[in-house]
Amino acid sequence: MSNQLSKKSVARNYAFLAIMLGGMVLGAIVGWIWPQELDAEGNVISAGATVLKPIGTLFLNMMFCIVVPMVFSSIAGAVATMKSRKRAGKIMGTTVLTFVVTGAIAAVIMIILMKLIPPVLEPWSNLTAGVVEDPISIPDLIVNFFTVGDFSQLLSRSAMLPLIVFSILFGFGVNLGPGPDSPIATFLISLSEAMMKVVQLVTYYAPIAFFGFFADLVATYGPQITEDYGRALAVYYPLCFIYLFTAFPLFAWFGGGKGAVRLMFRHIARPAITSLGTCSSVATIPTNLEEAEASGISKDISEIVVPLGATMHMDGSCFSCILKIAFLFGVFGRPFDSIGDMVLMVVVAVLSSVGMSGVPGGGYIGEFIMCSIFFPSQLDVAYPIAVAIGSLVDPPATMINSAGDYVISYVVARFVDGKDWLQKAFKEGRVK
Repeated sequence: MSNQLSKKSVARNYAFLAIMLGGMVLGAIVGWIWPQELDAEGNVISAGATVLKPIGTLFLNMMFCIVVPMVFSSIAGAVATMKSRKRAGKIMGTTVLTFVVTGAIAAVIMIILMKLIPPVLEPWSNLTAGVVEDPISIPDLIVNFFTVGDFSQLLSRSAMLPLIVFSILFGFGVNLGPGPDSPIATFLISLSEAMMKVVQLVTYYAPIAFFGFFADLVATYGPQITEDYGRALAVYYPLCFIYLFTAFPLFAWFGGGKGAVRLMFRHIARPAITSLGTCSSVATIPTNLEEAEASGISKDISEIVVPLGATMHMDGSCFSCILKIAFLFGVFGRPFDSIGDMVLMVVVAVLSSVGMSGVPGGGYIGEFIMCSIFFPSQLDVAYPIAVAIGSLVDPPATMINSAGDYVISYVVARFVDGKDWLQKAFKEGRVK
């Protein structure tokens, strides 16, 4: 019975992904058949399939309304309900630090790859290049990056990173004040669950929205976008599988020492296949916990690392975040050579992953954060392009995110239980 349910779940997730891709393809065909026509001076003679743009704008506006309460409730709720004491606090700190480090490594790898193999070779025609504001001082830049001047400004979608910072602080305030079992902590979790259901409801409209997005994009900018998306996927898919067979063994060896790599490969197949099949980090939590226990990892470590990783450990999403930024830099004709931009990309890739949820389509939030920071004046064009890339790379990205939660348990165990934890587990017969 459970196998039948699992097969139905996998089929349902891939069926919806296929429908979304079908909406993109159908929209692209309509846009190609019914293009926008311009005269010699660039004035519109015939709108063509661009009249379908409002279909996509409806989805865009609904997501704009959801993003602020969802990010606040999910992050603040997760922090507020932590019941960490001395050991659990050490596990938590080590876990978050490891997530940040591995996410930054993934982002740097992708930046190097994007410099070597740009996904977009020529800017899309008729698109306005990014507007560069007057430069400000570094201290002011830091202040504006993480904070706003008034609470009401946190309610704007243009202040996503300050909202994340405030949400973390508010969560700690609840945890240290009323406590993790208080009504306000319970309310935050309930609000987060409710907002996730709202996202799921809105996501049902996504295939129709994508039809409108791509009909408008192809009618306006031509078939060049098909070639550029193909180049992006040709880079991303092989990278994810190479990362799984190179970086994951290194992490496991660092965390567990002798015998860890062989053990990791013996147990990582189930989490990898489950996440690849369901496109869901949350759906992979039970499998990850089972495999971590079978690998001799302490239960209290895995029970913090794995659930926390479902929403915070996003190496695959860091890959895709950099891919989207590089793609959009090419689309808008912005140079991809500024060290400052690259450092900001790493920071945004890591921090925006905190705003993503462990369910299919959760990357909409991270994509919104990324676009609002790098492309605020072209948000209506950049966001649907980024969402499309996110949907295309979702299966391998989720595989890296979710299977990586199991691997990171090795690293956390090293710092919490000592570097010989695995050898002790072998001696005590806890490894299966």
